[in-house]
Amino acid sequence: MSSSTIAAHHCTDSVPPKKITIVLQSLQEALATDSVTCTIPFSRAGNLILLRAKADTTEGNFILDTGAPGLVLNITYFRDYTSTTDINEEQSGITGSASGVKKTQVGELTFGCIKTGLEQADLLSLGHLENTKGVKILGLIGLSLFKQFEMIIDYENNLLYLHRYAKKIAAIYKNPMLEDTSKYSVVPIEIWNNKMVVRTVMAGKKLRLIIDSGAESNVLDSRLPNKIFENVEVLRRVQLLGTGDKKVDALYGNLNNLTIGDQNTGSLPVLITNLEKTCLADNSCIDGILGFDFLSLHKIGFNFVNNKMYIWK
Repeated sequence: MSSSTIAAHHCTDSVPPKKITIVLQSLQEALATDSVTCTIPFSRAGNLILLRAKADTTEGNFILDTGAPGLVLNITYFRDYTSTTDINEEQSGITGSASGVKKTQVGELTFGCIKTGLEQADLLSLGHLENTKGVKILGLIGLSLFKQFEMIIDYENNLLYLHRYAKKIAAIYKNPMLEDTSKYSVVPIEIWNNKMVVRTVMAGKKLRLIIDSGAESNVLDSRLPNKIFENVEVLRRVQLLGTGDKKVDALYGNLNNLTIGDQNTGSLPVLITNLEKTCLADNSCIDGILGFDFLSLHKIGFNFVNNKMYIWK
């Protein structure tokens, strides 16, 4: 049998082009079923991002807080929810920690085009935030809700861009906003103790910094070596107010010569206080927090699937 005969025979047994098209369309639809892209406008309370969201039937303002491990509900508005207390878990912050965290569940959480099913949540009092901001706050939307997402925050235009990756095509998706690679830098991030962390070096000291959209200020640990603070111009003393109306003393000033990736942050406002309360049982600690004053310098994005941060130039 000649090669031309073989080709002709193969052609007569092939699948009709129309059927191939239908199969490809069905495959594309199946691959995209868990993929979603949306742009969500946000408002601000001071330096905090407020998203309009609904937990079951209760709708209102939630803070976008990448420093929170997961979903947090303000107990003032969800006190009727059935809850349990985890005595082995602590809620910690720079002003201290509290043991015995109340846990509950939300049947459905929706914001923008995002809808989640059953979600575990911590129940906490957020009265101190409501009092200082003068706005009703239902809760915090934390890091774990975005583990399959790419997020871009545009503070200038008050827009949040979200893309949830379709698991089967995550490797080939490319956000149109990231096509021109000359416009931004890529910096590796990691998830450590349910926190988003970036590493850098300053004055010969390796630093581990939490990236926290729920922090209105940048913070450095006062226990860092003196050579770090040679780059800080201290302006005044302040008091920080945290959960439970606890207050701690801090210094306020401007930090120079901090580099994240290949970008120098310039003169960056910073608070200096003891971050010992944020350390883990094995004495591993964070060295600082990058909050609003860092995040709002540029358009900034995070890919929680590939563990990358994008900083626009």
